[in-house]
Amino acid sequence: MPEAHSIVLPELSGAADVVRHHARVRPDAVALVFQDEQITYGQLDALSSQCAQALIAAGVKPGDRVGTLARGNADFFVLWFGCLKAGACLNPVNWRLAPPEVAFILQDAGCRLAVVGADYAGMIEGLSGDLADLQARIQFEPGHAYWPGFRDWIGAHSATDPLRPVQGDDDVIQLYTSGTTGLPKGVQLTEANYAACFRSASTAWALIEPGDAVLVCMPLFHVAGANLGILGLLMGGRCIVMREVDIGLMLRLFGEHGVRHAFLAPAIINMVLQHPEQAQADLSRLDYVYYGASPISEEVLTRAQARFGSRFMQLYGLTETIGGGAYLPPESHDPALGKLRSCGVPSPGYEIRIRVDGRNAEVGEVGEIEIRSEGVMKGYWNRPDATAQSIDAEGWFRSGDAGFFDADGYLFIHDRVKDMIVSGGENIYPAEVENALMSHPSVADAAVIGVPDDRWGEAVKAIVVLRPGSDPDPESIIAHSRTLIAGYKTPKTIDFIDVLPRNPSGKVLRRELREPYWQGHERRVG
Repeated sequence: MPEAHSIVLPELSGAADVVRHHARVRPDAVALVFQDEQITYGQLDALSSQCAQALIAAGVKPGDRVGTLARGNADFFVLWFGCLKAGACLNPVNWRLAPPEVAFILQDAGCRLAVVGADYAGMIEGLSGDLADLQARIQFEPGHAYWPGFRDWIGAHSATDPLRPVQGDDDVIQLYTSGTTGLPKGVQLTEANYAACFRSASTAWALIEPGDAVLVCMPLFHVAGANLGILGLLMGGRCIVMREVDIGLMLRLFGEHGVRHAFLAPAIINMVLQHPEQAQADLSRLDYVYYGASPISEEVLTRAQARFGSRFMQLYGLTETIGGGAYLPPESHDPALGKLRSCGVPSPGYEIRIRVDGRNAEVGEVGEIEIRSEGVMKGYWNRPDATAQSIDAEGWFRSGDAGFFDADGYLFIHDRVKDMIVSGGENIYPAEVENALMSHPSVADAAVIGVPDDRWGEAVKAIVVLRPGSDPDPESIIAHSRTLIAGYKTPKTIDFIDVLPRNPSGKVLRRELREPYWQGHERRVG
């Protein structure tokens, strides 16, 4: 079993105390680095208090959702801690989504204020007719013709901390995840969830010491990016925030900042190994590489261990479990132990069970993975039925993944209960993609599956039945779907078929469709 680790955490009454604590004990230490700017803990505390006062003056009340649509930047954390101090809930939106999807999320969350990156100001302006409730719009960067720049907007307010009382069920952040129906659902993550996350991570895997350089390269609308950032700040680290994944820049940052900790999705690890500059990159300070969110092959993992010379830790969890669940620590990454295909053992504070037909599975028996923890979400925003279907009366969350425990207590992911595709760390649901495909005039029927991809883990493939007399170019169907859904969700390839295999109730037999493409591959969830 894994060795026990522990980092001593500051006493916190709520997540906002992260910046308050370090501003008291080490105000001049660097908290955030973004491009050419450095922000100390003292500055982060003051800026976030100004942000809180600006939000309150704008009419934001406790429990309100504050939207943000932008690529990575340090002011994301100023905004997040400002929301925490004001009692508001940050609602990051995936910047890879198509405009209708962005509009749906901002409407669903009821956002009346949003802070937007300059890259997406035009999109939000174009959606004005769909976002009538969005009364205040601020741009992170200065220079918009009508919207205030973020620093100017908060700079007009006092740095007095509101010191609002905190309750355990206060929502801290709302991250959206797609559902099997294709409609995104807002995952409500609370103060109590983050307290559980902090305890678990500091005991198991997040071994960050004050002053350590932590690379935050995953998108901040993703639980992996947001969590590594706030955990790095919790432990007094120096968080190097990347605007987006740029492998060449990342390799330079490793050496320039002496990066000691990084969360890298398997697709990023693979891209690093293939990059022409990796042989000359200075990875000597990179002690810990955390990975997860999508499949990784043993071949890529063993090559990465050899090249990086780092301690690798796999993390298994879901947005609904605040990213927690199981972890595979460095000492279990010895190929001779036979655990490389495992996602490890339950993280501290997390219970995991395998259920088959209403009973707990035997060792080695495959069933659905269920997770119980104080880290499990409060629920899906405004979707009580979906919440009740996902979390039972005893607090067990149905993951939708299938797996088994071996005799040593290590969890192995066997397959997916649902048909979700994980490509480059992004969750993609076939129903949503199929809905877009079916709106093409030449498509009579369609099914979407994930197929092996050396770079992204899985790639989206569409199996299409054409209408009689139609003979469209596959690229035209792909282009059509791209106008309706995000580019990463659109099929990368299309195969044509005369009829889709279905069971007697009409459900598409996706396993039959996947089988030819996965022969010789292990289909896993990372």
